[in-house]
Amino acid sequence: MLPLMKTYVLKLYVAGNTPNSVRALRTLKNILEEEFKGVYALKVIDVLKNPQLAEEDKILATPTLSKVLPPPVRKIIGDLSDREKVLIGLDLLYEELSEREGDY
Repeated sequence: MLPLMKTYVLKLYVAGNTPNSVRALRTLKNILEEEFKGVYALKVIDVLKNPQLAEEDKILATPTLSKVLPPPVRKIIGDLSDREKVLIGLDLLYEELSEREGDY
């Protein structure tokens, strides 16, 4: 039996096709494909088309990335251009580093 792998559930809130929104999505997809291939679900929400979803999740600025699962919920605002900040902000880098340290 395969060990259970965590699945990361993420939501990216954007406002239309602005340069920041496009950059955030492209950067996030690169990070996810390199670091979390096959263990993530990403939902992109355009707050211009779905303002009620942004309101429900208390999104005040775009682009905003929200990690829904695994808990705790984490949010990062901005174009996500600082890869390390994204990984740390989502609680992903810490786990990755601690798992790698155990490999010695």
